[in-house]
Amino acid sequence: MRPLEKQVEAPRAVEPVRPRGRRGSLERERRQAYWLVAPAVGVLAGVALYPILAAMWLSLHRFILVFGEKRFVGWGNYAYLLGDARFWSALGNTAYFTLVAVTVEVLLAVPLALLLQRAFPGRGLLRAAVLVPWAIPTVVSARLWAWMFNPDSGLINRLLWGADINWLGAPGYALHAAILVDVWKTTPFVALLVLAGLQGIPEDLYRAARVDGASAWRTFRSITLPLLKPALLLALLFRSLDAFRVFDAIYVLTEGGPANTTETLSIYAYKTLMRSGDFGYGSTLSVATFVCVVVLAAVWLRLLGREEPAR
Repeated sequence: MRPLEKQVEAPRAVEPVRPRGRRGSLERERRQAYWLVAPAVGVLAGVALYPILAAMWLSLHRFILVFGEKRFVGWGNYAYLLGDARFWSALGNTAYFTLVAVTVEVLLAVPLALLLQRAFPGRGLLRAAVLVPWAIPTVVSARLWAWMFNPDSGLINRLLWGADINWLGAPGYALHAAILVDVWKTTPFVALLVLAGLQGIPEDLYRAARVDGASAWRTFRSITLPLLKPALLLALLFRSLDAFRVFDAIYVLTEGGPANTTETLSIYAYKTLMRSGDFGYGSTLSVATFVCVVVLAAVWLRLLGREEPAR
């Protein structure tokens, strides 16, 4: 007789034991997270959101404090804004200042960051010295440059072999003098961002390029520049938004003159609000500046999103 064969049953899949009350625990953690974030959200709403909404509401009124006039005009201020030649001039000055200043800063910051990345004696001292212009308050640096631009006793004309140029009083020079001040002050900040991007590039890529016999220019064009694009776009984002809202440097240098040739949107809004006392139209100018900054930020963030590697 054959031995009886035992029937072996296939092992059953053991269902994982789910802890009871897991869903309730997640809900409690989520509510706790909301309560922890709520104070910060409240502070941001009070500091940022409320002034923006208040400015938008005020821009719908004709509000001149000196005359005691305040009445709702709807979109009247915005209709006047579209036909305001001074607004378009200020917008053009702001766009030109932003474009030229940021472009020059990036072009100077890239070689400066490449220099700071190299190992040489005194590199730490050079890095500290480069950051000095950025650490100086803008008002102080602008006042310093105003003395240097003085047509009678300034250092700039002396360096140009006694040239007689009124840098801050001539329409053709004043805006470019303000751009020079901004470039001198902010290039170290851009170089710092680019340097952070350079340090994130793997050294193995450079070793492989040297083994293949690639020149320094080919290495920069094929390795450094493509991998540096996210850092460059981030620097362009920060600097474009900051330059578009420029106020203190130009106000200290020229106060928007001569003949409003250096007047930016922020300076025009300030003059309308504080000097003319027209809070309605001044708020309209402020809202227009805010909208331009939001559009500019959206463009740069879209470009930054395209540069993110696919996961």
